[in-house]
This record gives sequence, C-alpha cells and structure tokens, in this order.
Amino acid sequence: MTFQHYAAESPIRETSEPPAPVAEQPVDQGPHQEDDDDKAGVLDLLEKAGAVVVPLGVTLYALLYMGYQGMYAVFGITPEQAGIDQSVLLGRLLGTILPLLILGAVVVGLLLSAGWLLNVVTRGRLGRLAQGIRRQPWIVAAIAAAWAGASYLGWMYFVTALDAADPTARVTVEAGDVLLAAGLGVLAYVVPFRLLRRRSIGRAGLKIMVGALTGIGLGYVLMIQMIYGAISVLEKGESTALMDAVGFQTQWAKLQDSGGKPLYDSRWMMVLGEHEGGYAIYDCDKGQTFRKFSESTILSEVQMWSPDREKGFTCGTLTE
Repeated sequence: MTFQHYAAESPIRETSEPPAPVAEQPVDQGPHQEDDDDKAGVLDLLEKAGAVVVPLGVTLYALLYMGYQGMYAVFGITPEQAGIDQSVLLGRLLGTILPLLILGAVVVGLLLSAGWLLNVVTRGRLGRLAQGIRRQPWIVAAIAAAWAGASYLGWMYFVTALDAADPTARVTVEAGDVLLAAGLGVLAYVVPFRLLRRRSIGRAGLKIMVGALTGIGLGYVLMIQMIYGAISVLEKGESTALMDAVGFQTQWAKLQDSGGKPLYDSRWMMVLGEHEGGYAIYDCDKGQTFRKFSESTILSEVQMWSPDREKGFTCGTLTE
C-alpha cells in the first residue's frame, strides 16, 4: 500500500458541491418569429372567413340563377332563349356577388371598429364579456340557431309573395316575422349546433351551415326582388337599379328587314337576347314577346337606356 503525500499548503478541494449553474441566455426570437406569428394569424383569419364566405357565395349563386329563370319567365321565355348560358350567367352574377362581398366587408369592418371602440371605452369589459360568451357553448349555439332561423325569413318572404293574389303587391316583413323565424331556428338548431361544437371539425361544419343558410336567405330576398323588377320592366318598360346590378340588359332598338325597310312602324323594341339565330324581342307598346330570325332582321339605333316616354306611360297601350 502506497500513500501520496500532499503539501501542507495545498488546499483540499471539495467535490461534493455541484457546479454553479450557467446563467441561461435569453433566446433572441428575432423578426422571423414575429413574421411566422403574423402569417399564422392571417392564415387563421382567412380560413375562418373562407368557411363562411365560400358556402354563402355558392348558395347565393344558385339562388340568383333561379332568380334569372323567374325574371325571364315574366316575359314568357327562358334564360337560354335569351342567350344566357352558364358562362354568361357567371360573368353577370360576379358583378352582383362582388359588390355584395365588398359591402359585407365594409359592414363587418364598421362593426369591428365599433366593438374595438366600445371595448376601449369600457376598459376591456366588453372584450372579457365576449370571451366569456364564447366559452359558453349553449349561448353560441343559440345565437347561431337564431341567425339560421332568421335566414329562413327570405324563403318565407318568397313563398308569401308567390301566394299573393296580386303578383305586383309588395310583401312587407314585420318585426314579429323576424322573431318568429328566429324562435323557430332556435328550437330546430340549438341542440344540433351544440353537438357540433364538441369537436373542431364540428365547429367548422357549423360555420359552413351558417354561411350556407345566410346565402339562402339573402338569395331568396334577391330572387323575389328580381321578379318584381322584371314585372316593372314588363309594365313600364323601365329597368330598376337591382335589375341593372344583377346584369339584366334592357337593350332597345328599332327593327328593319334585310333590305333596310322599317318594321313595326319604327317603334322601339326591347331586345332580350339572341339564341340559335333568333332574337327574343319584347314589344312594350303591345305587351307581347316574340322571336324573329336575326338573319332577316337589322337592329338600328341601338341603345342601352329606355326611350323617352310621356309621363305615366305603361306598356300595352296599343293593345288597349
């Protein structure tokens, strides 16, 4: 056995104490982490907005197509006989849907700004109240069900207008009708919507259903207004702002034969469209719709606005 000698002045090292921890340096997230957070927030916002806007636009397009059928049915023809196929209809309805989306974005922006301002005035109490409501699934389901029920109001408005004895009579919607529709929606949808909110995929489906029902309600309201506008054109020969917005073209012209001879006493005729070599023509003075071959017909003095008429003019005066 051997011993190792240490000098008397040599200090004894204590090995039982753990080494001092090294101070952790804060991780510099840098601008890239903030950019990633911003991108995630934007994508999440677009995903939530798309879950509502896409079904709303699809259902609104379908209902507006039915509105086109109702418009041209007033004149006794189909949209196809006026040259309105799917591609033409899509182009015209885009001019209707896009302004609605722009107007809807403005309304949503104003509501968000008002909510932010009220939240600042109330020192954050409104925001905490909104968060508390969001955490109550039954309250959220009831609000969504009431909104879905109110969307059925457009369908009720459409059916009531069709059942009216006078097709030109305007149907009004009262506050009691809105409350009745919202109440029926709560009774019908509050439990299914509550069950959908249990899972994330169910919450996404809830947004799709609410967006689709909103498009249905808005589409029925626009559809009956389009039919009312077509009746106004049929009776007075004047288009309405809504008819112009949905792309209904009131093109007026005077007809001539292939040799340049004036037809129908050079009266103004409304050209509804052309399909398979034939014009669809509406004679406002006689209140009649007829078709004429485009090869033997010349349109002269074509214009996109109504001709000058005397005050109080109505179509069908020559027939009377």
